[in-house]
Amino acid sequence: MENFVDIAYLISAVSFIYGLKMLSHPRTARKGNIIASLGMLIAIVATVILGTDLDLTMIGIAMVIGSIIGAFFAIRVEMTQMPQLVAIFNGFGGGASALVASAEFLNPGTTPTLFLIISITLSVLVGTLTFTGSFIAFGKLQGLVTTKPVTFPGQQILNAILAIIMISAAYMIPTYGMTSFYTIVALSALLGILLVIPIGGADMPVVISLLNSYSGIAAAMTGFVLVQSNPSAGNALIICGSLVGASGMILTQIMCKGMNRSLANVIFGAVGGEVEGASSEGKQINIKSYSTEEAAMIFDAAEKIIIVPGYGLAVAQAQHAVRELADLLEKSGKKVYYAIHPVAGRMPGHMNVLLAEANIPYELLKDLDEINPEFEDCDVAVVLGANDVVNPAARSDQSSPIYGMPILNVDKARTVIINKRTMNTGFAGVQNELFGYDNSIMVFGDAKEMLIKLLSDLKEL
Repeated sequence: MENFVDIAYLISAVSFIYGLKMLSHPRTARKGNIIASLGMLIAIVATVILGTDLDLTMIGIAMVIGSIIGAFFAIRVEMTQMPQLVAIFNGFGGGASALVASAEFLNPGTTPTLFLIISITLSVLVGTLTFTGSFIAFGKLQGLVTTKPVTFPGQQILNAILAIIMISAAYMIPTYGMTSFYTIVALSALLGILLVIPIGGADMPVVISLLNSYSGIAAAMTGFVLVQSNPSAGNALIICGSLVGASGMILTQIMCKGMNRSLANVIFGAVGGEVEGASSEGKQINIKSYSTEEAAMIFDAAEKIIIVPGYGLAVAQAQHAVRELADLLEKSGKKVYYAIHPVAGRMPGHMNVLLAEANIPYELLKDLDEINPEFEDCDVAVVLGANDVVNPAARSDQSSPIYGMPILNVDKARTVIINKRTMNTGFAGVQNELFGYDNSIMVFGDAKEMLIKLLSDLKEL
């Protein structure tokens, strides 16, 4: 039986690796997710089979309840709320790892070796930190917590003091036992909050990828906790957690590069508090409002068009409408591309997933470095609900909280057509000076309704 279980864990590990590889491309991402999920199911079944003195009834009930809750939210949650869901899932993943490590610590049969104490401490620390930090991120994304950076004097010093106290508490576990353990749990929870609250709303995509990495690291640490009592299960968890932790950290680094942020500042909770100011919030911007009929005539005369999707597109669920528009334009002999900023939306890859739903060819999706040179000879750049990622203040206004962030150079296009529902600011809380540029026009309204009307007007030309 043990040999069978070992083989099952091996299959699970291979499934995780192969599934993660398939996630690197939109065409294979869904299949990769299914393969990785099946790998996890195999690991769970193997663990239950190998386990002794387990209440299979309670385990079965817990799995059914968890599956129902997970499926309910996965089906009901809209694409615009997917970042919040991912944040919650990251938190629950970290919390689960911390609970497993805690259970091992509280087990009367556990011998508190130095290796085990270190593993449990790291698992509880990272897992609890991820849990509380993820819920703060959820609150910011949901509007329950202010999206502005919350900072106070000596914040980083306080974080360092808390870390020192936790290390000391871990060292004193053999002497003070539960008191030291509860100290680690409480301070880890507090540290998770303190690391996320100073991060501004515009930097939430970076936070989500970082917390995802933390959840994987916590799982790997829990694997080290279990490896002595159950080597196969522990090794499988180490592999799974390491894959999530490494890939999440790589993604975080990519996000930092895309926003001109320091990885160290993200990890230690300084992102968003580096630069303060209102940017062009107080400036008077004179906009030119056009109808869809007028915009249609501009499209009709254009040869090269670049579509810039943003959060407004996701809110309106307009991905299918934009695909129909692009198809019509391409049938007329026009070139159509999609400019994808790495932090457009509320989480990494938000726009890629959204456009994949409409079966938009992946080859037409151009990242920032690839598409920016194309704007200079672009006839029309269409901005659909994007704000901060196209704001020229990031290049010129040192008082702006987004200063230094690489942006899509839509302002260099011959004509910029901007669709917004209102003149409200973006997630960073600053006004976009692009709206008042001479080559910019505004077409107000819901993105989906606007695109449908624009499509109809184009067909009538």
